[in-house]
Amino acid sequence: MKSTISAKGQITVPAAVRQRLGLSAGTPVTFELRREGVLLRKGSRGRHPVDEVYGILRLPKSVDATLDEMRGPRPGRR
Repeated sequence: MKSTISAKGQITVPAAVRQRLGLSAGTPVTFELRREGVLLRKGSRGRHPVDEVYGILRLPKSVDATLDEMRGPRPGRR
């Protein structure tokens, strides 16, 4: 499949690609630069579910200290 970049830097995503990925007007996409070219990925609307809960858990001590307590000290740490 081919497309051409317009004078404004816009491209038309072929209909078969839009249908396969469920792309419609307003759907966010990301471009990932690769050695062999560019990868277009369908984005998501809004934040990732993990972002919604990040930082909610409050521990009395650091995660490292808690893990050391559970598993024992890591090699090189006493």
